[in-house]
Amino acid sequence: MKVLLAVPPGIEKLELYKVLGLRAPPLGLAWIAAVLEQGGHDVKIVDSPTLGLDMASFMNEVKTWHPDVVGLTAMTPTIYKAYDAVKAIKEYDADLPVIMGGPHSTFMYEESLGSGVDVVVRGEGELTTLELINAIERNGLDPAALKKVEGIAFMDGGKPVMTRDRPIVRNLDDLPPPARHLLPMDRYTLFGKPIRIIHAMASRGCPYGCSFCSTSYFWGRMIRYRSAKNVVDELEDAMARYKTNVIAFTDDEFTLGRKFVNEFLREIDERGLDISFSCGSRVDTIDKEMMLALQRRGCSALYFGVESGSQESINRIGKRITLDRAVKVFQWAKEVKISHVGSFVVGFPWETVDDMKNTVKFAIKLKPTYAQFTVATPYPGTPLYAEAEGEGLIEDRNWEHYTTLTAVMRGYRFTKEQAQKALQWAYIRYYARLGFLLSEMLHGRLSTIVTAIRNALVPWFNEQLLHREPPQ
Repeated sequence: MKVLLAVPPGIEKLELYKVLGLRAPPLGLAWIAAVLEQGGHDVKIVDSPTLGLDMASFMNEVKTWHPDVVGLTAMTPTIYKAYDAVKAIKEYDADLPVIMGGPHSTFMYEESLGSGVDVVVRGEGELTTLELINAIERNGLDPAALKKVEGIAFMDGGKPVMTRDRPIVRNLDDLPPPARHLLPMDRYTLFGKPIRIIHAMASRGCPYGCSFCSTSYFWGRMIRYRSAKNVVDELEDAMARYKTNVIAFTDDEFTLGRKFVNEFLREIDERGLDISFSCGSRVDTIDKEMMLALQRRGCSALYFGVESGSQESINRIGKRITLDRAVKVFQWAKEVKISHVGSFVVGFPWETVDDMKNTVKFAIKLKPTYAQFTVATPYPGTPLYAEAEGEGLIEDRNWEHYTTLTAVMRGYRFTKEQAQKALQWAYIRYYARLGFLLSEMLHGRLSTIVTAIRNALVPWFNEQLLHREPPQ
């Protein structure tokens, strides 16, 4: 089968992409493509936003290549663009099967099926997509054949059918490396600037189940690590192919598996690899000794989800960390002199405006190299979505606004507008500090951070700078 896998056109116009000037490789599609190629299929990946394709150009790719199946990926804020692509494909050829995967379609499969998608791939996509393509090759979209494929949803007689869940891939080493050769690896950017970087994932799943995060509900609550050898084999090959030693691990909890981390660092040492990498961590899964070991082997930045300055909020979302531990770990990062990012969320439904202000104050107390502020967003499939939906808190149902930069729900004691203002004030309060600006200027990073902040806060940037009022 000829299978065209695509990121839909138009998403580069969305808020999240404009703010960060971000073009990152669709690692999930590349992994699915590798499994399909291994299964004997002919695969093409069209990364529309990175290639600068509009809908007409995207459809030209479809018409020129003549695929037997088109597969689209989408997150919640990009789902409408994906539906636009489905509509365009079906107008061209109503019989061309269109499948879709990703977190949004997994949890909102009835919506996706009602928007013209033939089959939704739910959850982890590699083995499900391979079995689905094999089924389509033999029997087309015959419902009887589709019912035998685990992990999908489709329409049968006007009614949605969800097949049995597919078990997770327990041994991730069984999967081939992502098919990066199908991606435009020289076209990816950050803050609008070209950046040659290798994105990699060493693990899947998260045991914590935080109420606002879909990771545990999409990948599963059991964390699964690849072997360190398997990961470093992939990195070594990619570094040689793409002439870069810059690695970004996309794992939510890279440091949760201490045994994996130690073996990974040993592999780096034994091969004499000179790499620069960043990874996600938790304040309760890292200590100063591990931080030093990571830095010595090339770790240039650590990402920590602190989330709140309120211990009550941290407990309620299921984060299972303490504020005191966060203070200690961020102090270690300064002593080790490793760049570190702290992520903070304002606007959980039970909070007050004062709680949001205290989260910003706590971020300033921690003084990470960079702070990321987002507004609590009820993504489908999460407990936060269930609570917000059940309590009637959601006021904006335009999925394009679900970027974590736009408030879409009110709380029990604040309005949607107050949550939005709190987010804007957080960025100004943190980044307009004289000490921070001087530090960035000394390190030559000031223009980059100012551009990102300006993009994030337009059209409120000038007003907030003039008044610099806390949210009321």
